[in-house]
Parts: sequence; C-alpha cells; structure tokens
Amino acid sequence: MKVRVQYFGYIKNLVNKKEEQYELEEGASLSDLLNKLAEVHGEAFRKDVYEPGLKDVKTGFCVTVNGFLIGQLAGLDTKLADGDKIILMSLATGG
Repeated sequence: MKVRVQYFGYIKNLVNKKEEQYELEEGASLSDLLNKLAEVHGEAFRKDVYEPGLKDVKTGFCVTVNGFLIGQLAGLDTKLADGDKIILMSLATGG
C-alpha cells in the first residue's frame, strides 16, 4: 500500500522536503511508518522528532492521519490504509 507524508514547519526544513510517498506492507501501523522515516532521515530526525521505540512523537510535534490527530485515533498503533495522508508538523513556529 502507498501512503503520502507531508511535512510542515521545522520538519519540512529538517528533511528538506515538502512531501514523500512510501510503500508499506498491508496492515502497517503509524509506528512502522515513523520507524521507516527515522531510518531514511537519520540521526537529526531521531533526535528531534521521533525515536523508534517511543510511544509518541517528541514534544513540540504532532501527527495527523487523514485530518485526525493521532490522539483521536489509536496513537502510534493506528493502522494505515492505502491512500492515507499523514501530516507531520511542529506545533509552534516563531517569527
């Protein structure tokens, strides 16, 4: 299955991309996707945004799946489906 990941704020600058598509196995969860992102984007992503094995993204960041905050769903255990749109963003930006 394919999912689309969009980045906003600090994360967009960190990964130097606005959007990516990822191919995941059927039944993959949000944590599976975040683990893949941590692998692809390296140490800076793991240090600032998400460390594999944690139960949530780091403070100051949020994730939505199809417009719903992951706290409204099953958190990192949220199952993803083909065509899902995931947004990673920082909660606050400065001027």
